[in-house]
Amino acid sequence: MNFLEERIVKDGIVKEGNVLKVDSFLNHQMDIELFDQMGAEFKKRFADRPINKILTIEASGIGIACVVAQHFGVPVVFAKKTKSINIEGEMYTAEVESFTHKCKNQVIVAKKFLSEEDHVLIIDDFLANGCALQGLIQIVKSAGGTVEGIGIAIEKGFQSGGTVIRNLGYHLESLAIVDGMDASTGEITFREQ
Repeated sequence: MNFLEERIVKDGIVKEGNVLKVDSFLNHQMDIELFDQMGAEFKKRFADRPINKILTIEASGIGIACVVAQHFGVPVVFAKKTKSINIEGEMYTAEVESFTHKCKNQVIVAKKFLSEEDHVLIIDDFLANGCALQGLIQIVKSAGGTVEGIGIAIEKGFQSGGTVIRNLGYHLESLAIVDGMDASTGEITFREQ
């Protein structure tokens, strides 16, 4: 069992509807030492890729992406879920559906932050159905950039997202792949990696 799986077993809470609450250390309160371990692991797994930019989606992926970016020495761009008055110029857009929030959002990235020269590592906290990742991939493609890899903290292996993204030919690395969860017992099983 790796460091992230151990933390999930220790502090994760399984809820009805295939929900895994990790808000005490990952996506509400953030354990920066854990994030640093995750950043080091992603750097190791993607060391052979010419990554010059990290891309994530608002909001829970931002903290992880920032720490990962420190390990690569590159900037982070995050796709915004709402257009605000301080976003100017042309934008790349994609529609994504959130498993957690059960809604669709238009996500946007200003064109000045992604180009055909970018070699992008996409980072996110969870992978369930893969909709957010497909939106981020679409944005990188629209910019003419290259998706060098995708790093996920927790993948729900019993949902289709990981299979979909891998079948599209992307190098996807998940630090923890949950194969099953039982809300009545709180038991979590992980896939061997």
